[in-house]
Amino acid sequence: MPRNPRPAIATGSTSRTPLATPEEVAAYLGVPVKTLYQWRHRRTGPNTLKVGRHLRYRWPEVDEWLAAQATYDLTA
Repeated sequence: MPRNPRPAIATGSTSRTPLATPEEVAAYLGVPVKTLYQWRHRRTGPNTLKVGRHLRYRWPEVDEWLAAQATYDLTA
């Protein structure tokens, strides 16, 4: 039986599914998937959810985490 695609939600000009896979988040952040797993182990990365045995990310939490990582050079 074919799997039903996950429903997409609109966020700005792009469409993303409500829950993201590690591969999707890694591509979005421009880091290797292995880095996401290291961040999860160190508890320094975006929050994760366990869905069964799979890791998933909520896009709003990824965006909040990314915004919190921003550093600004006020001396320039």
